[in-house]
Amino acid sequence: MPLETPARVVRELADRGYNADRQAVTLLANQPDPLQAIDRAVENAPDDALVLSADHVREVLDDGPTAGDYTQTKSTAEQDRSRQKPTDTNPSVSTGESHQKPQEETGDSPVETKGLQSAETTSVRSRDPERREVTVSGDISSTGTGAYEDFVSVFHDRYEKLARELRGRVNHRPTDTIEDMAPGSDAGLIGMISDIRTTASGHWLVELEDTNGTFPCLVMKDRDFASEMMTLLHDEVVAVEGTLADDGGILFVDTFYFPDIPRTHSPSTADRKVEAALISDVHVGSEEFLEDAWQRFTSWLHTEEAAHVEYLLIAGDMVEGVGVYPNQDEELDIIDIYDQYEAFNEYLKEVPGDMEIIMIPGNHDAVRLAEPQPAFDEQLREIMSAHDATISANPSTVTVEGVSVLMYHGVSLDEVIAELPDDAASYDRPQDAMRQLLKKRHVAPQYGGHTRIAPEEEDHLVMEEVPDIFHTGHVHKLGYGTYHSVLNINSSCWQAQTDFQKSVNLDPDVGYAPIIDLQTLDLTIRHFV
Repeated sequence: MPLETPARVVRELADRGYNADRQAVTLLANQPDPLQAIDRAVENAPDDALVLSADHVREVLDDGPTAGDYTQTKSTAEQDRSRQKPTDTNPSVSTGESHQKPQEETGDSPVETKGLQSAETTSVRSRDPERREVTVSGDISSTGTGAYEDFVSVFHDRYEKLARELRGRVNHRPTDTIEDMAPGSDAGLIGMISDIRTTASGHWLVELEDTNGTFPCLVMKDRDFASEMMTLLHDEVVAVEGTLADDGGILFVDTFYFPDIPRTHSPSTADRKVEAALISDVHVGSEEFLEDAWQRFTSWLHTEEAAHVEYLLIAGDMVEGVGVYPNQDEELDIIDIYDQYEAFNEYLKEVPGDMEIIMIPGNHDAVRLAEPQPAFDEQLREIMSAHDATISANPSTVTVEGVSVLMYHGVSLDEVIAELPDDAASYDRPQDAMRQLLKKRHVAPQYGGHTRIAPEEEDHLVMEEVPDIFHTGHVHKLGYGTYHSVLNINSSCWQAQTDFQKSVNLDPDVGYAPIIDLQTLDLTIRHFV
């Protein structure tokens, strides 16, 4: 019985414990009897092979009775389908041939297209893995013990790193030096926000702390930048310049600076036509995991339309986890956490075997909740071995063929959205909250709130380098935009609305896969629901 799609070939291989690169899948799918061809390929596979190569499949097919012209022959069912015009009850908004780069200034949107628009066309494009280049920075081995000194160390490191970004903008004086300066003197200060409140007259009183002490700074409500005070969070690092009051006890602020992304930032690009798919929040193990949408996505990855998609970046929450939220056990399809990862590994096998996969954990995964989250342990790595994926911490910076991608699962987005005004951050526009994190140059600025932060020897959550792409998930919403030429992407999810999400009025965006052309940074949104 002939198979109907390359994805069927992939699932048949997965059932036998194998994966295959894209060209191998194409060769098998084009055989008159794909099932028999699969059986022969598996029976003759090398003992230590988990991924079948195109060369291996050619050799097996050439030697066996199922051999044929594997670059020309199609099954009768495939020939019939090629003569049929595909129907689409939910037509795409574009053909996907014209890519648009989202611009912060104009509000232009990327192309959105149905993911299976041309799913019947399989890819025979040859790939050269030698041209790929992936480096990862940010992976950690936890060293914190929870002692008081660890907390001091992590905040001291945060201050020093972000102060370096600000020292060129103000003539910083330590707080104890400012206390001794004459009234009316001009002064500059870099500090961590220890308190912020409004006065009876509507002005803003911001207390800044450096390594020597604290000093109060007053922002008058008529200042052009006064509205920025609404977006401040405790523990972020900022810089001010101003004039000391007549009694010298307060600094009247004239200018205010965030560490921020330089407006002159120019993103790097790849030197060839190559694309990456950015997804997150798969949530295998949940009753609401959308298997059909996932399989449409992985089927599309085997098509000619996806021929240039060579990288898959997954920003956390591979599985649903256990005990993450109230009454979660009532909505689990798979109860055991390790069984959830086994199932995820099976779904991962549906991804073309010649794709590079990079993964970081999220708050539903079986790692510590406190950030930064170390990468998956050896037991989980062994379970998720289908693709020999690159696994790193949350957050991590992944440089893919020269393009740096800051991958962060995004738990702090909840806190930013809760703390800031709706016009500065909301669940409907997660890219706005991401912009706030870029401005603060820290993925989780506020300590002591909803986001758990682990005390380490250094603060791994500071954005020391400016990324070209900022990739998050967690909030189950699709969002994208640019900020100072940094492309922000929050990549939706693969889980339908749960009862818990209903209780908090979260309506998820499901089954979207942002696709980035790494040569141009153009963005295309594919939808598989």
